[in-house]
Amino acid sequence: MVASLAGGAILLFSCSGAPAPKEVNMETMITQQSDTLTMVFSTNGEKEYRFWTPLMERYEFAKDPYMEFRYGINIITYDSLGREASRLRADYAIFYEKRELWETRGNVVGKGADGRELYTQQLFWNQKIDRVYSNVDSKIIDGYDEFVGEGFESDSEFNDWIFKESEGRMWVESEGESGEQSGQSEGHTEVHRPSENESYLEQQEQRRQERLRKDRGRRERVAVPE
Repeated sequence: MVASLAGGAILLFSCSGAPAPKEVNMETMITQQSDTLTMVFSTNGEKEYRFWTPLMERYEFAKDPYMEFRYGINIITYDSLGREASRLRADYAIFYEKRELWETRGNVVGKGADGRELYTQQLFWNQKIDRVYSNVDSKIIDGYDEFVGEGFESDSEFNDWIFKESEGRMWVESEGESGEQSGQSEGHTEVHRPSENESYLEQQEQRRQERLRKDRGRRERVAVPE
């Protein structure tokens, strides 16, 4: 009886000219959804990393299957001894399962076990080769040293890191007549290498101040009046 009524309903809608149901696109269909999820990934019994997120949505029938984290994610990685190696958080993330590739966006913050910190707006983590990289402006804070650059790359623990182009501030030790003194230098520098002499620092500081004045002028010109 129920089947008969259902068939009549279908015939009725068909005669009324209603459009036929659209075919479901399996590639865009969510196949798994989890709220407040925590997952631990291990290889050969060794814990590699753990993440937790407010929401995970999986699309396993997509051409490039992925998991999406629309409300952000927190990741902790571990070394071979099971100790915490690094932390990573972002406002948004995607994990491409076959490629083992993470893409994080929005207020991305990374921190190594030694306290070194990374700040950027987009960061990729390739698990297969254990490398993280970014193609946008990024900042590294390492103790008293601060570096800003473009084209960042590092291992997942933020130890072996490099910028293609960088501008930073470093603390350097210098020998003077009164003994060893510490000074602060700013300017365009190569990563991990202090400036060679004071005149070079002065030139770079003048260039930096000039860039700041130009940027400030551009912002004032495009500012919207209240």
